[in-house]
Amino acid sequence: MFLRHLSSNTLFHLLIYSSIHLLIFTYLYTMTVTQILLFLLAIFPGLLISYLIYRLDRYEKEPWWQLTICFVLGASMVWIAYHVERMLGNSAYTMTVDMPSIVFTLLDAFVVVAFTEEILKFAVLRGYIFREESFNEPMDGIVYAVLVAMGFATAENIQYVMEGGWETGLVRMFTAVPAHGMLAVIMGYFLGIAKFESYDRPRLYFRGVALAVLGHGAYDFFILQQFYPALAGLALVLLILGYRLSYKLIRLHQDDSPFK
Repeated sequence: MFLRHLSSNTLFHLLIYSSIHLLIFTYLYTMTVTQILLFLLAIFPGLLISYLIYRLDRYEKEPWWQLTICFVLGASMVWIAYHVERMLGNSAYTMTVDMPSIVFTLLDAFVVVAFTEEILKFAVLRGYIFREESFNEPMDGIVYAVLVAMGFATAENIQYVMEGGWETGLVRMFTAVPAHGMLAVIMGYFLGIAKFESYDRPRLYFRGVALAVLGHGAYDFFILQQFYPALAGLALVLLILGYRLSYKLIRLHQDDSPFK
C-alpha cells in the first residue's frame, strides 16, 4: 500500500540507495577486521570531501538522492576507465616503444589517464545531472562535479588501499583523493556557468574539461616520471595551488547564488 503512493522517480532513488547499502554490507561481511579498517580508511577522504562541499553549498542544498546518484555514477566510471586505460596504454606503449621513455610517460599521464578519467566524469555531469531541475544555480556545478569525482576517487582508492595497505591509504588521503576534488571544482565551475549561459556552452565545456585534463596530467606526470626525482615535489606544489584556486572558484559561485 505504501509503495502505491510513491512516484516512479522516488522509487528509483530508494532502489539506488538500498542497493548501495546492500552491496556495502555484503562486501564488509566477507572481510577480516584489518580489511574492514582498510576499507574505512579508503572511503573516509572521499566521504569527508563530499560532506565538506555539501556544507559549502550555503544557500540552497541539493537533494540527498541526487548527490548519492552522482556519487554512485562517478564510482561506476572506474570500471570503464580501467578497461579504456588498459587499451590506450597498450597502444601508447606500442607507438612509443622506439622513442625515449619520457614520451610514453607523457602520453600515459595526459592522454591515457587524465583525458580518459576527466572525460568520463564530464559525461556523467553532462549526461545526467546537468538536465535535472535540482541544478538551479552555478554553485551546483561545483557540488555535483565534486560528488561525481569523489565517487570515482573513492572506488579507485578502495582498490589501491586494499592492495597497498596503510601507508598507501594515508598518503592518498592527502594527495590523490583531494586532487580529484580540486580538478572537479575547476570543471564544475565552468559547468555551472554553462548551465545558465547557453550561448557559450561549447567553449565553457572545453575550458572546464581541458583545464581538468591539464591539471590531472601534470600531477600524474610529475609522479610517474623517473628522470628527475625532484620534479615529484611539483606535484605537491600543484596540490597547494589547486587548493587556493578551488577556494577562489567556490567563493565566486557562492557570491553569485540567486538564493543568497
